[in-house]
Amino acid sequence: MPLGRRVNKEVMEMYEADQRLADTYKDRLAEAAEAEKALRAAETEGRDAELHELAIAFDKALTEVLLAAEAAERVAAGTKTYVPESADAKTRRAAEIARRKAKARPAVTPLTGEVDRLRTAREQHRMAFRVRPATIV
Repeated sequence: MPLGRRVNKEVMEMYEADQRLADTYKDRLAEAAEAEKALRAAETEGRDAELHELAIAFDKALTEVLLAAEAAERVAAGTKTYVPESADAKTRRAAEIARRKAKARPAVTPLTGEVDRLRTAREQHRMAFRVRPATIV
């Protein structure tokens, strides 16, 4: 008889995928730092021709590190916070409540702050640089 709580197979697959993604967080953060360094150097040196490509590369790097940070936050929150596709409304609500409770735990709070910091950095970058082509309305 196994001890502990039984976890849905679909939830375990999502959890393991998040663990693999969370393990790449430091590497992705270093890549984002390098992309920012290249962008700032091009900006300082006046290499205007390269700025757009470097801005896009930095945006992609920020997005990748944000995804890894969110995965690390979900892993720290635990398996109770995951919702399988086949879940009913009661299970979805229980997972939502578990997610809110988990965000208050000392192990999850710093990761939540890091996710917020990265999201803010990405949005500030997008406001400062045009990383997408203009849309005609």
